[in-house]
Amino acid sequence: MSKTVRACLLIIGNEILSGRTHDKNLPYLAEQLNDLGVRLAETRVIPDISQTIIDTVNECRAKFDYVFTTGGIGPTHDDITSDCIAAAFGVPLDLNDEAVKMLRSNYANPDIDLNEARLRMARIPRGAELIENPVSKAPGYRMENVYVMAGVPMIMQAMFQGIKHQLVGGKPLLSGSVGGYIPEGMIAEVLGKIQDEFKNTDIGSYPFLREGKLGTTLVVRGEEQADVDAAVLRITDAIIGFGREVVADEPVS
Repeated sequence: MSKTVRACLLIIGNEILSGRTHDKNLPYLAEQLNDLGVRLAETRVIPDISQTIIDTVNECRAKFDYVFTTGGIGPTHDDITSDCIAAAFGVPLDLNDEAVKMLRSNYANPDIDLNEARLRMARIPRGAELIENPVSKAPGYRMENVYVMAGVPMIMQAMFQGIKHQLVGGKPLLSGSVGGYIPEGMIAEVLGKIQDEFKNTDIGSYPFLREGKLGTTLVVRGEEQADVDAAVLRITDAIIGFGREVVADEPVS
């Protein structure tokens, strides 16, 4: 079996924790990474607090193959991610000439429009490799296995498309599913036995209510299609064995 390549996403921003902004980067990144054979193993939402960001980045970059951060690299006073990344790696935060050049290209009158606040977006930890931003030009960057990207979904997605060729993954995680009008509690015991039988898969159960009837979607995830298919078949047989109807499963990511 190939090595499982694991990643962590750090969503940085008080606006996410307050509920004012709804994060859209997690589902996009999870799907894109899985296609590359990289497992998004953990996600954390953390506030705009310097020591929290520094400690979390250092913990996660040692624990995971890849770390992705979103948010906090804009032009305002509370955009402190770059300061924290520099501190986490113990390097200076410089005004990067190439980043300044990128920003200048975004303005008709850069000598006027590229003010001090906007120049904050060209402050890059020394030694970082820039990540191009084809949308608004302000770059992200990579420090070793840490990829620092914008929080705005359109920009983050454009940045990711520019760096995904750098990522080396294992096998993508495959999935199969089956739904049935059966309560979780009824199938739980046999589901545990099926999980023990198919140890190379991960089986999840997700209740739903459809047309007033309680049911459960059973999702099998694994690296080998044969294992996934066999487990789904066993679960299907179990649902039928309880005299319950097998139905089109509810969407589960």
